[in-house]
Amino acid sequence: MTKTELYIVRHGKTMFNTLQRVQGWCDTPLTKIGVERIQYLGLGLRDIDFSEAVSSDSGRAIETMRILLSEHPDGPVLPYRVDKRIREWCFGSLEGAYDAEMWGVIPRVLNFKNYDEMIDRETTFKEICEAVYNADTANWAETYDELSTRVLNGFEDIAHRVEKNGGGKALVVSHGLTIAFLLNLVREENNVRMDLDNGSVTRLVYENGTFDCEEIGSTEYIEKGIEISKNLLS
Repeated sequence: MTKTELYIVRHGKTMFNTLQRVQGWCDTPLTKIGVERIQYLGLGLRDIDFSEAVSSDSGRAIETMRILLSEHPDGPVLPYRVDKRIREWCFGSLEGAYDAEMWGVIPRVLNFKNYDEMIDRETTFKEICEAVYNADTANWAETYDELSTRVLNGFEDIAHRVEKNGGGKALVVSHGLTIAFLLNLVREENNVRMDLDNGSVTRLVYENGTFDCEEIGSTEYIEKGIEISKNLLS
């Protein structure tokens, strides 16, 4: 059987990413620069033989996937589906606020003076999730158990489906905090300090019902795509 791999992409840069606003279940479109970098990423991934494509149901993830598939030779025929389980965290009433506002509130909920102190104390994803839940006045945020179950089940189901069909590589588009959280669920030492760039690729191998990290937050595929683009224009 062929090895089962997930190439997990963080969606392209959006308006809210650029404005540094909280963007979980709320959504904004990719910027011009965001589109351009995903086009380069698509070129950098075009030689990889994918068996299927999956994105979250957020518009920015769908837009990212459509660009990637448009650059891939198998894009028109590659099976593609959306899965709401791999969408970003829900930040409830904090959605749309400036990042600095949310990351000012969360440390105080956890009795830290500021964000830096919270990170230096090696605060866990569970603690941050619980702080978001407690700070959300709209009662929309998920509990840690709800969040961890949906994220892990979502990615495991993708991997299991690929494995069941003989293995291979799946192209997946998800979100920064969700990908980092998945990596923590896979390997506890992957902590909240991870900062995954828009368009970066995290590659996981799935075998015997477990994931293993092969590559985290790589931008090499974007760089490869930039070189391919230069050669096409020369």
